[in-house]
Amino acid sequence: MAFSDVVVIGAGVVGCAVAYELVSRGVSVTVVDSRGPGLGATQAAAGMLAPYVEGMGKPVLKLAARSLGMYDEFIDRVRADSGCAITYQRTGSLQVAMSDESLGELAAMASAAKTHGVECRLMDAAQTLDEEPQLTPETSGGLLIPAHGYVGSAELCAALMHAATKKEAQLRAPERVRELAPDGRNITVRFDQGSITASTVVLAGGSWSGQLQLADMPPLPVRPVRGQLVEIASSAPALRRITWGARCYLVPFGSTVLAGATMEEAGFDERTTVAGVHDLLDAASDLIPRIWQDSFAGARVGLRPATPDGLPIIGRSSRLPGLVYATGHFRNGVLLAPLTARLVADLLLDSREDELLGETSPGRFGEY
Repeated sequence: MAFSDVVVIGAGVVGCAVAYELVSRGVSVTVVDSRGPGLGATQAAAGMLAPYVEGMGKPVLKLAARSLGMYDEFIDRVRADSGCAITYQRTGSLQVAMSDESLGELAAMASAAKTHGVECRLMDAAQTLDEEPQLTPETSGGLLIPAHGYVGSAELCAALMHAATKKEAQLRAPERVRELAPDGRNITVRFDQGSITASTVVLAGGSWSGQLQLADMPPLPVRPVRGQLVEIASSAPALRRITWGARCYLVPFGSTVLAGATMEEAGFDERTTVAGVHDLLDAASDLIPRIWQDSFAGARVGLRPATPDGLPIIGRSSRLPGLVYATGHFRNGVLLAPLTARLVADLLLDSREDELLGETSPGRFGEY
C-alpha cells in the first residue's frame, strides 16, 4: 500500500498552499483532488486581497489582516520556487458611494479602519472621480485603502502546485476520496479505486469537506454558497485598482475586468444563471457606464465553503488522530492561503499552536 507523510485532500488554493509549505519543509506530501488544481472555487475567484472592506467588523478580520501582511514575501517565494509568472498588484481599493447615505457608511468604515491603524482616505466626489475617471457621474465620494490589492488566483494555484511537485510532492487527480479510516497510528485514505496511508491527513476540500465520511463523526458544518463571476473584455484604459460599488466589485485583470460576485444558497448547483449574469452586468455598468459598450467574455461559478460563524475551520481533530482541518474559508480562500499554510505547517511540524487556532478550532462546533 502506498504511503505518504501527509495527504492533502483538496487542490484549491488553500490545499495547494498547504502542500507547498509542507513539502518546502521536507515532508513527503500527496495531494488528492476530484478535479485538478484550482478547478473548483479557485477558478471563479477574483483574487481580491481586501480585508478592510469585506472583513471590517467581522471575526475574520484578524486572520485576514495578518495573512495580507504575509503576501509580499509569499508571492516572492512562490515565484522563485515555481518559475511561474503570477499577476500580483497592491494598487489599493476604491469603494464608491453614490448617495449621501452610503457616503456616511464609508465615513464610518474609514473611522473603523483608522482604529486598526489602516491608512485610508475618505474623498469627496471630485477627488474620487480624479482617482478613477471612468466612474459614473453620480458618484458622491469614495474610500481609498492603499494596502489592498489582488492576485491572479488561478495563476497562484498553478504556481503553488508546480513548486510543490518540483519539490517532489505527488498529485493524484482526478481522484475522489470516499472515506478516511483509522489504521493504527496512521489514517487510510480510500478512493473509488485504491487507497493511500498517511501519518497525517489535511482536509482542505472546500465545500465538499462536509460530504466526506470521517470515521464515526457527523458531517462537518460546511455548506456551499454559489458565487458567479463575469469577465468583461475592454479596449478602454484599465481601471486603476479594485473598485467597489453597492452591488458588485470590479477587478482589473489585463485587458479584462472581473465583476463579481453573487452569494446564492443553491446547494451544489454549479450552473451560471441568466439572473446572476444579468445582475452583475447591470451593477457593473451602473458603476462604470462605458462597460455597456464592452464585450462579454464569459462567466464562471464557484462554490464557496461557508461555516455557521463565518470563520474557517483550521486545527486538529479531537476524534480522529492525525486529521487536521483547513477548510471553510468562504470568500477568503485566496487571501487566507499563506496564513493557513503557515498555521498548519507550524502545528504539524513544530507542534506550535498559534493563538489564532483557538478561534478557528473545529471544536467550536462540537466533537470533530
